[in-house]
Amino acid sequence: MVDNNFRGFLPRVEVTPLPNVFFSEVLLIINSLLELKAIMQVFFLLSRRKGYPRFISLGELSRNTVVEGELRKMTGDADALLRNALESAVKHGILLHIPIDVDGKSDDAYFINNQAEKDTISKIMSGTLKIPSVEVRVQEEPSAEQSRDIYSLYERNIGMLTPIMAEELQEAEHRYPPEWIQDAFREALRANVRNWKYIHGILKRWDREGRKDGKPVGDSQKEGDPDKYIRGKYGHMVQR
Repeated sequence: MVDNNFRGFLPRVEVTPLPNVFFSEVLLIINSLLELKAIMQVFFLLSRRKGYPRFISLGELSRNTVVEGELRKMTGDADALLRNALESAVKHGILLHIPIDVDGKSDDAYFINNQAEKDTISKIMSGTLKIPSVEVRVQEEPSAEQSRDIYSLYERNIGMLTPIMAEELQEAEHRYPPEWIQDAFREALRANVRNWKYIHGILKRWDREGRKDGKPVGDSQKEGDPDKYIRGKYGHMVQR
């Protein structure tokens, strides 16, 4: 008969640091055992990782013995189950995520959610930080409804949204038509430039010189409901 009981901690055993807030807040919002095990393995693996930037890929987690053991107990597609657990951790604000290609193969990178890693992701997304053999994967174009949200476009393609940037985006959304904004983001992505200043420069050029689609100069000013900028997900970040 196999004895599955833990035999106790050895003296001078290695430890993995966890913030105190993990026990007082994070544990209260985690929904599943798989999510908990995946998050704890991210902390464990990152504590032993050297170099910069430090992240854990989806591939690494799927091969992790603890996570793999939990997946074997569950019914359903293992990859989908793990992705759902990690997506939940991202929604809970515990982890940060960006889609990547490693040596041409699709993968995902996960970071601990703190300010240092937010800054790291912003550098990666803007192209100022390059990782050997790793490229940020251009995500599929959003639906028409999602595309009208300049804030979502920014977060998906450039980085974390700040209150100052939200005000800049509010001004741009008020000035330029939605299709101009969508096309400017697409043009920047095709040029592999993930930078709002570059995108805003495209919009200002179109406004000044006109577009090749036949729309005249000065046709960019939009009319509409002014309160739409203070409603919804980012309403707290912008002012009238």
